[in-house]
Amino acid sequence: MSFSTLGLSDPILHAITELAYTEATVIQQQAIPVVLSGKDLIAAAQTGTGKTASFVLPLLEKLNTERKLRGKRIRALILTPTRELALQVESSISKYGKYLSLSSMAMYGGVDSIEQKQRLIWGIDIVVATPGRLLDMAHQRALHFDELEVLVLDEADRMLAMGFIDDINKIIERLPKQRQNLLFSATISDDVRALAKRTINVPVEISITDNRDSKPNIHQWLITTDKGNKSALLSHLINDLKWQQALIFIETKHGAAKLVSQLEKRDIKAESIHSGRTQAVREKILSDFKSGKIKFLVATGIAARGLDIGELERVVNYDLPDQVDDYIHRIGRTGRAGASGEAISLVAKDNFRNLCAIESRLGHIIERKEIQGFAVKKTVPVSILNYIPKNKRT
Repeated sequence: MSFSTLGLSDPILHAITELAYTEATVIQQQAIPVVLSGKDLIAAAQTGTGKTASFVLPLLEKLNTERKLRGKRIRALILTPTRELALQVESSISKYGKYLSLSSMAMYGGVDSIEQKQRLIWGIDIVVATPGRLLDMAHQRALHFDELEVLVLDEADRMLAMGFIDDINKIIERLPKQRQNLLFSATISDDVRALAKRTINVPVEISITDNRDSKPNIHQWLITTDKGNKSALLSHLINDLKWQQALIFIETKHGAAKLVSQLEKRDIKAESIHSGRTQAVREKILSDFKSGKIKFLVATGIAARGLDIGELERVVNYDLPDQVDDYIHRIGRTGRAGASGEAISLVAKDNFRNLCAIESRLGHIIERKEIQGFAVKKTVPVSILNYIPKNKRT
């Protein structure tokens, strides 16, 4: 379906045409008309299916009216779990709204708040914020919500998993009762549904998680290995398979620094991002990775969401995450917007329970490959699909 049939005006269509957007994805086809109608919405769609455009495009259309904002006021608020995602969403707003006279800004912690306060003085149409920094600004009376028209909860499941529920509730208490509410999430857990019940009034619900056309084209496979052989195995894969790009997920910042050092000893240049690095350094590294200056990026879970890298070739789970949702979001960095990608996991015996939980969620066994020269001493059993995590057992 063409974007021109969805009720978007010429300036927006002109901007997205320049970005080579031609056909709307399934979530965009279903969500854009609902948002434009002014109704509340709960939307579930897998990572990489175009969720951001599905709320940003109609939001720009709705706000594109002649209205003068008072100082320190905002018209739309988009809450995101991470700084990286806030920057990414705000970047999309700027690109899609290139030919509109609307203002936007990303608001997040880890940087001096003075510049953000200065930008708010004259009012901002759209603010994309992390919960903690937004509350801090509200407490300092740097912004007010009395003219807010739309609230968007983006990646709601991730915000709850990161423990933002109290901050979200405090923010919602400050908002006008009359507003449009939009909730977007990769998964609709019981916690997400409870949040929606408190926040959203008689919503339209969209779920395309089971729609085959919406599923990213990601080839998933794994290699069983002994824990001590992981860095050597990864180096072998990079060299033997002639990988040109990979986003490599690891569990700890210490492990990330160690892996970068191990790769460099084998003449593989890599960089790392984690919570121990400053925001400025992380932004520079991410920019260099997107541009191709850095080919291999080792990241802790901080980068699992909010990264939108055009045609990212592959994701590597050096460590399997403890939470299944984290695995889904990690591999969702590749195979985006119709492109193909691959997700490779290095699985040691102590990862067996995590593997069981992941395969149970996927509904199938992940393909296993053997690499010559990397025999496994501690065999990883074939997982079972009816594994139930401890916190879900009765």
